[in-house]
Amino acid sequence: LVDYPGFNLKAAAWAKTFHIPVLYYITPKVWAWKKSRLKTIRKWVDHAALIFPFELPLYKRSGIPATFVGNPLLDQFSVSRIASQSVLPRTKHGTGSKTADDFVIGLLPGSRKNEIHSLLETMLAASCLIKKQCQTVRFVVSAAESADLSYIRGMIDTYEKQIPVSIKKGSVSNIFSQADLLIAASGTVTLEAAIHGIPTIIIYKVSPLTFFLGKRFVRLDYVGLPNIIAKKEVMPELLQDKANPVQISDRAIEMMQPANLHQSRKELRFVKHMLGTPGAARRTAQIAMNLLN
Repeated sequence: LVDYPGFNLKAAAWAKTFHIPVLYYITPKVWAWKKSRLKTIRKWVDHAALIFPFELPLYKRSGIPATFVGNPLLDQFSVSRIASQSVLPRTKHGTGSKTADDFVIGLLPGSRKNEIHSLLETMLAASCLIKKQCQTVRFVVSAAESADLSYIRGMIDTYEKQIPVSIKKGSVSNIFSQADLLIAASGTVTLEAAIHGIPTIIIYKVSPLTFFLGKRFVRLDYVGLPNIIAKKEVMPELLQDKANPVQISDRAIEMMQPANLHQSRKELRFVKHMLGTPGAARRTAQIAMNLLN
């Protein structure tokens, strides 16, 4: 089974009635909500292949055979490329020449239209405030393949006379190769940023009712995966009303200081170390072979 618990837990129950061994890879997020699913997993799953280190104690306490196999995101990026990005100066936009005074901030508003609508204008307004305090900064907006590019361009047109901003369409790794700092919507992308060692401000904004219900059902100290893994705020989180242009810009200016950037990169290296090593799929395949044997 891979991910998708709504279907896969039913499939697990069906398989066990035929005495078919069940291996679950990328397990349900029982550490965040629906902890009761652990009872179902213990009943129907023979082994769990876990992708986060903090999951292992939870599964062990629940009596579920489990192995931390590492995170598959590590396999998507070249280790040598990540290492080189952490030490090379960023390049001047459009010139290819290296410069120390070209500070690039990536704006990652998410891929869904409601996320972009909720967050991008706030990010752009914050960027105007940052620009007033740092003339050498420029901004790059990440546009996923599935995103409405014309909608994003329409929002940017309002601000392009005030700030130097461009759009990078496609994989978010296009932004990682340039950015010194990210302002990002909460999600898996923040973990990808941690793997690349890029200091990031996480912002999160939903309707007050959704946030109220989430606080009741989700038992977590942080929303960002890097912070959950580190068990502390290695990426600042600005949630709901705090996700406003003034607070975002203030935090960004603070993080742009060389000493703060250095400390942030050091903490993100720890997060990457906690994720294990590349080869999660290979280790999961070995567990499957062991179950077959």
